[in-house]
Amino acid sequence: MPVETVARDAEAHHRGVRSFVLRQGRMSPAQQRACDELLPRYGIAADAALDWPRIFGRASPVVLEIGFGMGETTAAIAAAQPDADFVGVEMHLPGVGALLRRLHALGITNVRVIRDDAVAVIERVRPDSLAGIHVYFPDPWPKKRHHKRRLLKAGFVHALALRLTAGGYLHVATDWQPYAEEILATLLAEPLLANSSEGFARRPAWRPLTKFEARGVARGHPVFDILFSRR
Repeated sequence: MPVETVARDAEAHHRGVRSFVLRQGRMSPAQQRACDELLPRYGIAADAALDWPRIFGRASPVVLEIGFGMGETTAAIAAAQPDADFVGVEMHLPGVGALLRRLHALGITNVRVIRDDAVAVIERVRPDSLAGIHVYFPDPWPKKRHHKRRLLKAGFVHALALRLTAGGYLHVATDWQPYAEEILATLLAEPLLANSSEGFARRPAWRPLTKFEARGVARGHPVFDILFSRR
């Protein structure tokens, strides 16, 4: 989908925040090939009905990940949980290509990819239809004048909570402490959600330590996990 179309559609729907900023970077030939050859197999069209049993060909718990980056974590979690299905939402085309390559190389069949703004995707997801939502290392928009662009504001958190099944979970991870504190406060204020811990959570076993995260930890950057469930 052209960048200009996404931008126009977002404005037409009066969305106050988007889940991404396009920093395309360089597409490797292998990533481009993966997008050309594998997206028809693993992709969900931006305008397709989000009927999970039809999409995956079975009735299984579905976990949605917002902003999967290069897909390292997505592939690892999906491979470790073959009885669940995973939907990754990402606009960064090199990242889409990288994940598609991983899925194909590892023979992972329980992942589908949507290349669209996550705010638009969530609008199309039926309430009470997700077993979990992952938001790992969202853009912290560190400059104060940009804080309004942060994804996990009260309205969007409420929309996420509505899409969870009873007992479903919302798991966020960030290495930006001021944003972590803001997210924690926002989730605590959402009446549909309950905190799984007193404050921040331990990193759950299902979330692998990524190379990006390991580099940050080595430099002394703490990582904050926030884990809530639908009441």
